[in-house]
Amino acid sequence: MTGIISRLFTPTYGTHIMANVHFQSDYGYVILVGIGSAFMLVWKSLQVGKMRRKFKINYPIMYSADNELFNCYQRAHQNTLEVYPQFLFMLLVGGIQYPLLSATAGAVWIAGRIAYAKGYYTGDPEKRLEGGLHYIGQIALLGTTSAFAFRLLNWV
Repeated sequence: MTGIISRLFTPTYGTHIMANVHFQSDYGYVILVGIGSAFMLVWKSLQVGKMRRKFKINYPIMYSADNELFNCYQRAHQNTLEVYPQFLFMLLVGGIQYPLLSATAGAVWIAGRIAYAKGYYTGDPEKRLEGGLHYIGQIALLGTTSAFAFRLLNWV
């Protein structure tokens, strides 16, 4: 058993490629956008918490059976959490080759997600569509990440 465990932590050579990764200095913008997205999630979480206290909807209840406004707040937050891993993956990976474009696309995604939430917070779920701007950022990030993968595979 100890042989298997030690192999897990021993670097291998031969068929494995060891690589040093060098980031462009502009990658710092990508990191800052990632940090900004974390603050956006905290802000949304605080909004849901305020509504929980206001309407006395206690944990572990995720959605209210009779309070649509609370459900709009909760859904705005939950929907962002559902797509957040994909966003971070594309931001961080696409940003390796295209740091400024990825950081800009990430900022657009964040702005769109805030507008999405503000629309939802009106209590009219249709107004969430005013935040559709986030799709532009998401599609751009899909492009930067795909282009990076294609380059690594020598497809372009």
